[in-house]
Amino acid sequence: MLLSLFQWLSEDIRFFSVFNYLSLRAVMAALTAMAIGFCAGPRVIAELKKLRIGQAVRTCGPKTHLVKDGTPTMGGVLILVAIGISSLLWMDLSNRFVWVVLFVTLGYGFVGWSDDYRKVVHHDPKGMSAREKFGWQSLIGFFAAVYLAFAVSMPENSHIGAMVLSWVENGFELQQLDKLALTVPFFKQIAFPFGVWGFIVLTWIVIVGTSNAVNLTDGLDGLAIMPCVMVGSALGIFAYVIGRPDFSQYLLFEYIPGAGELVVVCAAIAGAGLAFLWFNCYPAQVFMGDVGALALGGALGTIAVITRQEIVLAIMGGIFVVETVSVMIQTTYFRLTHGKRFFLMAPIHHHFELKGWKETQVVVRFWIITFILVLIGLSTLKIR
Repeated sequence: MLLSLFQWLSEDIRFFSVFNYLSLRAVMAALTAMAIGFCAGPRVIAELKKLRIGQAVRTCGPKTHLVKDGTPTMGGVLILVAIGISSLLWMDLSNRFVWVVLFVTLGYGFVGWSDDYRKVVHHDPKGMSAREKFGWQSLIGFFAAVYLAFAVSMPENSHIGAMVLSWVENGFELQQLDKLALTVPFFKQIAFPFGVWGFIVLTWIVIVGTSNAVNLTDGLDGLAIMPCVMVGSALGIFAYVIGRPDFSQYLLFEYIPGAGELVVVCAAIAGAGLAFLWFNCYPAQVFMGDVGALALGGALGTIAVITRQEIVLAIMGGIFVVETVSVMIQTTYFRLTHGKRFFLMAPIHHHFELKGWKETQVVVRFWIITFILVLIGLSTLKIR
């Protein structure tokens, strides 16, 4: 929005041409999202308290969490507003990849909002049924996956409709698309090629899986938001590289026209996340709820797919992976042993709490681990 204005002004005032630089717009997006978060945060929290939109804490959880009962939740709305406004102000409105990321982010945010609303109205920690929530996540993820299967291989949208029609007419068989391979980090020429359906399934798994993984991680004050900031910032670097023909060629990445604009969204995620952390750090004044966690996870997953860095996302978001796997292990072990537990409690951050770690120790140590994993992920830019 502002980019179009500045491009028009630059015809007469040369100074405004500086906003054509993607790096500057990314910085401005981060600062804008942060400013929105800082300014709107206190008012949003006050309004949530006024409406008595408080978190219902599970009685089966750690006893130290009982004091959090009634803490305002659904604060993720603040994150989504900051990301949405900042992105729209500083993005190139004609960029298709930014729109698909915003579609997934806001779509998952609405699913999370519906879940949180039921928890608040009915005072039920379970909220929306798992089947219903998963169904809506799957539907949104599937639409995004089908679109991206064609979009990442084409420089513009004008031919996508014809290609989709050709795909349907040929019995859902198409061999003309490239850039659908799963890239293996640390290796120059190792990639697993996928057809359209293989890419759609992979994309669906990444988007839905990342969304739920972030949601499972969001169980302690500040635990999920800082890893989202770090991973989102790192994905922005990948998007910048892959969206430039010179950098992508030098670093042996597939060049994807338009992917660089995702830096604006990644910067907005970082700025909004840091502003939210100001109010979410221990002791939290507000929780993001499913409306924030599902949306942020969906956004990270979508960006990773567009930049073809699905495995790198799993590396950098290792905390999200471990949290999810711990729940899977706990559930499977519980069923196989007829009631025994592998961990003291899952997700695994609760296990460490029950082992005697303070909440702040768990959070900060998980942050440190994420920082190390992000550095490892960034090293794949050059170590190939």
